[in-house]
Amino acid sequence: MSEQFLVTRLLNQILGPVIGPVAVALQHVLHITPAEHPEYFPLTSRAPFPDAFGLELCVALGLIAFFVLVRVSLSVDKPGLAQYIAEMLHDFVGDNGDKIIGHGYERFQPFVTCIFLFVVFNNLLGLVPWIETPTANPASTLGIALLTFLYYNYYGIKANGPVGYLKQFAGPMWQISWLLFPIEVVSHLARIMSLTIRLYANMFASDLVTLVFFSLVPLGIPAIFLGLHFGVSLIQAYVFMLLAMIYLSQAIAHEH
Repeated sequence: MSEQFLVTRLLNQILGPVIGPVAVALQHVLHITPAEHPEYFPLTSRAPFPDAFGLELCVALGLIAFFVLVRVSLSVDKPGLAQYIAEMLHDFVGDNGDKIIGHGYERFQPFVTCIFLFVVFNNLLGLVPWIETPTANPASTLGIALLTFLYYNYYGIKANGPVGYLKQFAGPMWQISWLLFPIEVVSHLARIMSLTIRLYANMFASDLVTLVFFSLVPLGIPAIFLGLHFGVSLIQAYVFMLLAMIYLSQAIAHEH
């Protein structure tokens, strides 16, 4: 196993003895063989956290620090750089939310903003030498996809009630509801796989292409593929945010 980053080593030293046995037991229940995919799953009960998790934790803490900085430095007369960036981001996400979700999009804006920033910064970490993109790990993208799935379903139930939300799965014609209902359930569950694979596959391919060209031609040409990785990182984060908004708009929609 390659040397882990400092933050990952600290996590494994502090929380490994507690989390490790639980993680290994869960893998056995799910019939997962860590030895076949050591980059995705813990190798031992003492090292349950991979580098991808450590990097994601750093991104999350960095975002928290940024928002705290924006909050404590808010000023109407003399806004700072952090405030300008936050306002631009707020307007960007808000414009998309207004177009896709419509009235009442403001209550979902914090979530989709965090999803966008979290994904985009994890994607961009792949530009740093000797760091693999955290979102090129399917376990990481699965976690983000599951969170999005639970979030929009929760608000769908909250907006329409359990019965009203389930009626959306039955379609407008009760005569064929018996056919549409299972199709819609499978379709919604497939969104988890779709969100996971789309982000993971694109970032993994981008990492792989960049690595291949750096191996063949150390200078010059690989810079082009770093630019490509940068573009793919932004696009995939934006697509993930848009899909989260679309699923939210469909979930909270009322019959009328």
